[in-house]
Formats: sequence, structure tokens, C-alpha cells
Amino acid sequence: MKICLFLEGSYPHVTGGVSTWVQILIENMPEFEFIVYSIGTEEKYRGTYKYKLPGNVTAVQEVFLDEMFKGKGQYGKRYRLNKNEIKNLKSLITGEKVEWGHIFKLMVEKRMKNELDFFMSLNFFDILSEAYTEKFSSIPFTEFFWTVRSMLVPLFFLLNNKLPEADLYHSAANGYAGLLATMAKFIYKKPMLLTEHGIYSREREEEIIKSTWAKGYFKDMWINFFYNICGCVYELSDEVLTLFEKNKEIEIDLGCPAEKIRIVPNGIDIKTFAGTDPEEPSGDRQQQDHINIATITRIVPIKDIKTMIQSFNYVKNVIKNAKFFIFGPTDEDEEYFKECKHLADRLGLDNLTFTGKINVRDHIKDMDILVMTSISEGQPFVILEGMAAKKPFVTTDVGGCQELLYGNNDGFGKAGLVEPVMDIEKIAKAIIKICRNSELRKKMGENGFNRVSNLYGYEKCVESYRAIYKRFLK
Repeated sequence: MKICLFLEGSYPHVTGGVSTWVQILIENMPEFEFIVYSIGTEEKYRGTYKYKLPGNVTAVQEVFLDEMFKGKGQYGKRYRLNKNEIKNLKSLITGEKVEWGHIFKLMVEKRMKNELDFFMSLNFFDILSEAYTEKFSSIPFTEFFWTVRSMLVPLFFLLNNKLPEADLYHSAANGYAGLLATMAKFIYKKPMLLTEHGIYSREREEEIIKSTWAKGYFKDMWINFFYNICGCVYELSDEVLTLFEKNKEIEIDLGCPAEKIRIVPNGIDIKTFAGTDPEEPSGDRQQQDHINIATITRIVPIKDIKTMIQSFNYVKNVIKNAKFFIFGPTDEDEEYFKECKHLADRLGLDNLTFTGKINVRDHIKDMDILVMTSISEGQPFVILEGMAAKKPFVTTDVGGCQELLYGNNDGFGKAGLVEPVMDIEKIAKAIIKICRNSELRKKMGENGFNRVSNLYGYEKCVESYRAIYKRFLK
């Protein structure tokens, strides 16, 4: 039986998070064959995998968004479009509900052999002009034209790629990956599952609101565009898997039928972190008289490393023996890494080290406190891993962080402190509180270990997905 996994911005090119989840699933279900369909940003990463692919991965199909402008379009074509196709193409622009079957059918029939031709066609200009007259006439038309084009070209580029045939389609995210899985269901008449780690539409909304590339009067257009895509995936998925109750509530609010949603928490291999107990420090560690504070992360804007650095600056003035470590790759967004490095240098944080990519297990044993300041998360693997290593956490109040650190009436006690997003002072004060109390650090570490050991072993996660796959592959 073949399962096609649709992924966006993750496996096998990016480590951690969703990628960790994918590797766990594939490795532990050798009875299934997997096709990996990976959407990335830059073609330079083609074939550069951060994971050793298990033997049951039979194919990897990589699509990179920077490939979309390689071809050249031809001006002035006229396509034969019916009324439903015109209506739904216009709805993509105006933000009204799209009947995606008409879009899928148009792409499957390959009437648009080159998507750039369409965006230089008379049809596109007619549809665009009608949408402009109806809803956007107060905006300069030239800006409107280029905004719509930049919004739709990636979508049409992805939909115009050949999708692999499989027995089951499973997307690890909503958005582009989810939409392609939905289109594959439409083409091959096979079941389709969605696992939503973070709420894709909300994450895109946060990014767009904070962005400088989208002008104020175009932000709503972009936001509605992504909500339209995500609404389609919710509607057409056979089942929606999510990680915790809060995510389920948000998905229902966004229009996902409640009866489709099932909660399947993430899980990790607890044994991987055996020997990282803080009560068993390395020889060097026994000689140290400082507090080690670290984050394990990708250095990208959604992780909000700048807020963390500014919180560290606050902490260093109170906890004089604090040392700070940012563990994780620096090459995913090199410009953002430079900005973070510059901020640390400007603040005089000479006790802060950017380590680059490391083996987490080799370093986590020497840490006293772990920190995560993301502006959006699902159910972070890094917290599960830190809890397995008996480390207390300070995190922002995103995704499933409260449930992981405070529990859901499970009786295990607090495993850290949760503070508001981007609140530098509160995050810093929480770190300071834990720094000053070694017994609190120990107790939170034990609470976290007990919770992850009892509730978040990878075996439960894998068995849940195995049962789901078997049910849909009958």
C-alpha cells in the first residue's frame, strides 16, 4: 500500500518539528510504502536531505517555488473558460468561497500548459478587471494587478505539477500542501487525511499582518486567500488529525466539521534522552558555577529569536553568572540570522553563543533551563525532548505549550512557565525566577519527565496512525 505524504517547508530539507514527526512515522511503519512530496522555497536545496531516508520511502518528488519564473509567458492568449471556471477564478481574487472542483478540473485538463501564459492572457485581464471594479476600485490598478499576480502564480504553478498516484494521501499541513493532497484525491478518487500541527491560516495571518511586503489595503486580500485554501482542505479531507484540544476548537471555529477531527498527540522516543538527567552532570559541568540557559530552534522569524535575545539581555543584568546558548542551524534564513547576531552584538551579549547545528542530546545535559519564544507553534517536539531530559522550560503561550507544561488535569504538576508572546519583560522574569531556585528547577524537570513518559511516548502516536492508515486502506 502506498501513502503519499505532502509536506511544505519541512522534511526532508529542514530538521525538527514536523520533520521529526515524519521520520518517526515512516521509520516505525515499514509495512507501508511512502512517497514524499516536498514543497520548498529554493531549488538549491534539491537533493540535500537532512535525514537518512528509510528504506520504505519509494520516491521523493521535490517542487521549489523559485522555479515558477523559469519559463516565459506569451501575451494575449484566449482560453475557453466556462462560467463556473470564470466565477471561481474571480472568487480567488475577491475572497469569496471557491468551489475548488472547477479549479482542479481546469488544471487537470491542462488547458494551461504554462501557467505564466494564463497570467498574460486576455481572460486573466478580464477576470481581474471585473474583480477590481466590484471590490477594489479605490486601489491603484497597477498595484492591484501585481499583487494578485504574485498571489496566484505560486498557486497555479503548484497545481500545474503532476501529482503521484497512491492509495492514500496524507498532508502534514494545511495550505499549499493540503490543497495539493486534496487535488490528488480529486484526480485519483482516493482518501485524503490532514494532520495540522499548527493552524496554517492563523500563522499566515500573523505573518501578513506583521509584514512589510504587503501594503495595508492588500493584507486582507492575502489573508482571505489563505483562509479560502484552508477552508477547502477542511471541507474535502476525509479526516483531520490535530495535536491537542485547543487546536481542535480553533479548527471548528474556522469551519472544519467537528465530526472529522481526531486528536493524536505527538510522541518521542524517551530512551533517546536517557543519561541526560541533570543529576548526572558531566565532569566539566561539576566544576561550573554558572547557569546555562538555552534554546533549541531554527533561527527564523516565526521563532522570534529577537524577543529571546532581548529577554536574555534583561536576565544577564540580574543573573550575573548566566550563559546563553542558541542551538540550531543558521542557514535557513541567513538575513534573519545576521539581524539576530547584530542585535546580540549591539546589546553586548558576549555571554551568548550561536552554536549552529548540533546534536541536541550531546548538549542538553549541561543546560539548566530551556526557552522557546515562538509566535506560533503546534505541539513542539523540542518541549517534549526537553521534558524527557528533565529540563524546566519558559515558553510563550502558543499552540500546545500550556498543555505540555501545565498539563490537562493530569496530576503531574508544572514543568515550566508560560508567558505572553513578545513580552520581553515577563519572559525574562520567568527565566530569572527559575534561575534563582534550584529546587524549583529540579521539581519542574521531574514533573515534565513524568508527563512525557506517561503521555507522549512515540509508540502511542505511531499506533494511532497505523490504525488510521489501515482503516482507510481497506
